[in-house]
Amino acid sequence: MSAAGRLTLAQWLSPAFPVGGFAFSQGLEWAIARGEVGTAEALRGWLEGCLAQGAGRSDAILLCLALRGEDSGLDDLARALAPSRERLEETEAQGAAFAAAVGALGMQVAAAPYPLAVGRAARGLGLEATEVAALWLQAQATNLVQIAVRLVPLGQGDGQRVLGAVQPLILALAEEAAVAGPEALGSATFRADLASMQHETMEVRLCRT
Repeated sequence: MSAAGRLTLAQWLSPAFPVGGFAFSQGLEWAIARGEVGTAEALRGWLEGCLAQGAGRSDAILLCLALRGEDSGLDDLARALAPSRERLEETEAQGAAFAAAVGALGMQVAAAPYPLAVGRAARGLGLEATEVAALWLQAQATNLVQIAVRLVPLGQGDGQRVLGAVQPLILALAEEAAVAGPEALGSATFRADLASMQHETMEVRLCRT
């Protein structure tokens, strides 16, 4: 394992890395406004669904395919997996921002859907796919939890307990994604998908998705 590679990946997935992750709720803001996510228990259920049956799992698989160099022709498929216009804009905007940010650090990565851009950049870090996927999923979960902490609002302690509760799921999904092929891609999170479609109709919103 590469300690330097691990630190680099942690830097890339940090909230401080300029990809604008704090601005994207994947439809969670709409669900909170509707009262569907208003407690730590409800947030945990929403998060587990998104991770296990939605964008979390699919994006982790895309990330690992890119990391293994098995991602030829997957850019359009990654875009097609976005369930709404806002979610498509999210993965493209974050992928472009990530490519620009690592480019400023001396690494050339083409703009692409976000998980593919990160996976391609991570090829030279010397890390196992399971570890890369686990840290990716943890970063995605952390972003959604922090949005809920601000918007529900939840206490910081509740947010951290939710993150701790989904850790076993994150580890299991990372193990799966590390060896999965493109045929494993797919999602079934209809409520979250509908939330991402409805988000643009909100009169007042703080997030872009």
